[in-house]
Parts: sequence; structure tokens; C-alpha cells
Amino acid sequence: MRLGINLGYWGAGMDGDNLAVAQEADRLGYDVCWAAEAYGSDAPTVLAWVAAKTERIDVGSAIMQIPARQPAMTAMTAATLDSLTGGRFRLGLGVSGPQVSEGWYGVKFDKPLARTREYVEIVRRAMTRERLSYDGEHWTLPLPGGPGKPIKLTVHPEREHIPLYIAAIGPKNLEQTGEIADGALLIFPSAAHLEETALRHIRAGREKAGLTMDGFDVCPTVPLALGDDVDALADVFRPYTALYVGGMGSRKQNFYNQLAQRMGYEKEAAEIQDKYLAGDKAGAAAAVPQSLIDQTSLLGSIERIAERMTAYAEAGVTTLTLAPAGFTLDERVAALRAGVEAMERAGLA
Repeated sequence: MRLGINLGYWGAGMDGDNLAVAQEADRLGYDVCWAAEAYGSDAPTVLAWVAAKTERIDVGSAIMQIPARQPAMTAMTAATLDSLTGGRFRLGLGVSGPQVSEGWYGVKFDKPLARTREYVEIVRRAMTRERLSYDGEHWTLPLPGGPGKPIKLTVHPEREHIPLYIAAIGPKNLEQTGEIADGALLIFPSAAHLEETALRHIRAGREKAGLTMDGFDVCPTVPLALGDDVDALADVFRPYTALYVGGMGSRKQNFYNQLAQRMGYEKEAAEIQDKYLAGDKAGAAAAVPQSLIDQTSLLGSIERIAERMTAYAEAGVTTLTLAPAGFTLDERVAALRAGVEAMERAGLA
């Protein structure tokens, strides 16, 4: 099992330290540094900056949002970043959610699975550097009846095949991800529930494509907090969990809420959502079960974190991406180092 680091969103208040965190992760031997985007900072700009200031670590988008860019533009960006970084770029994609897609980008959130499949096909076709043409339900290239003609990508990426990941939560999306992608970006992963909530669906997609799980990167993001009081550490992540389970999406389309339900928290997920959507964010955070946070985070001593890492590795995780908690740079760096130490104690390094 390999280790990654997720810098999250730029503009979250720790921007001044993020480069130092990425550089320390590079020095410590972390495999990949991910950056996110929603409706603030964009991922490619952050990744280009981090890559220019590091030497070995891969940089990845977790995620570049599908409604934000035409697929050919994404192919251009991926090829450019792969060339500039000497083959250190990983392309993570996702459809986002209906509120962001329709409210921010003005793109209808319909048929997300079919849209994702076509998007991936166009990106991969463009990266072959053959003249691009495509006839699909959502994209037609070139447009018929006009002056457009098939054009080929002029940038030469460092590699013929850039690793492509998809952020997936629901069963159908997970299955399709197994079928068409090189890896899955997961959130709120529980080692105890990973097989039923994710891996069996990914495996079904791999089998549909005539593939095995060999070479497929199962890559969840897991918050990490080091300390003796596990309950107090869990409290650090209550607002974060409440935001996703309670307020990320509409009442009918909240993929994180549905995931919590599949993990056995049906009643609690409903209560969190009710309170969050009513404006009671503190009440929503208080309603998050400690066990849900503990199952989907790495909390406690080095020894306890090592035990949890072993459980993730045994469950099928191949790259464990850490989101280290800390209010200062020193605390975040200490958490990074704790991740490496825990991996070594678990015999996973």
C-alpha cells in the first residue's frame, strides 16, 4: 500500500503552508499529492505550482470537474501537465453534483454515467494524438454541417497512457469506474464496509471489461489526527462530516448521505441532513456518530493508526491518501511523519 497526501481546496486558510506540506511529503516518500476543486480554486493551477516546487512526488487532480471543461480541453491540460512534470501527473475526474454543475457551471446534471463514459472516451482518444472525431449522445466532434474538422493534439505527453481516476460513490458509478478507469477516488471509506460499499462494484466493472483488479488503484482519502483522546480527535472532523452528509447536494441527491446509509447509519444520516438543511449546522455536527468518524478516519496513537492502516490494506486499498489535521504547519508535518511511521510499524512500507 502506498501513501498519498490531499491538500484539499486552495483558499481554505492554510494556503501558505500547503507548499511546505507538499514538499515534506515529497521528501518523506509519499507517492502522490492531490488537489481538489469545487467553485473556488482550480486543480491544474495548484498542481502545476506544486510540481514545479517538488522533485519526485506525483501530482493528481481530485478532481477536475467534468462540467467545468470540454473533454478536449481536459486532454490538453493533462498532456501539458504530464509533459511539464516529466510524467508525474494523474488525471482524476468527477461529475460533481447537481448544485455545482447547474448552479455554477450552467450544465444540466443529467445522465452522469453516460456523460462520464463519453468524456473519458474522448479524453483518451484525444491523447492518442490521432485526429479527433466522436459521435455520441452528449458530444459530437466535429460539429456536423459546419467548418469544423478533425484536429489532433499537438502536445506530446510524457507517457502514452496517463493514469485516469474517477471519483465514485454510488454502486453504478463504481462499477463503471472499474470498467473504464485506472483507479477510483473514494471518500468516507470504512475498512469494515469497503467490500460491500465499493470493491464488489468495482470488481464487477473490471470483470465486465475482461480485467482483474491487478493494476487498478483503490485510492480513498482519509483524515488523520494524532493524539491520545480519540473522541476529542473525532470532534475535529464533525463539521466536515456534517457538511458532506448533511449539506453536500439536495435532499434527494446527496451521494454522501446515501453512502452513510449503506454503512448502516440510515437514521443518523437523516437526522444530520434534516438539521443541516434547516440551518442548524452545530446540531448536525453533534448528530454525527463518533463511530462513523472513527471508521472513516485515522485517529489516535501511532500504534492505533498502524492497526487501522493494516485494516485498509487488507480490505483492498492500494493508495491511502491522507488529509492530515493541524492548525499549524508543524502539526500538519507531524501528522505526515506519523503516517510514514505508522506504515513502517504496520510493515506496509
